[in-house]
Amino acid sequence: MKYLLYIIAVILLIGWAISVFIYSVAGLIHILLVLAVIAIAFKLFTGRND
Repeated sequence: MKYLLYIIAVILLIGWAISVFIYSVAGLIHILLVLAVIAIAFKLFTGRND
């Protein structure tokens, strides 16, 4: 549970990279990228130690 947010962010970034280079689904890739950035920023700014 401690690194759950980072794991989710990494999964979203991997999904984004796959969709950019393989599937080219324009709307989905940008949503995944934004969600990953928000997850990382939230973790950095809150500084919580889950």
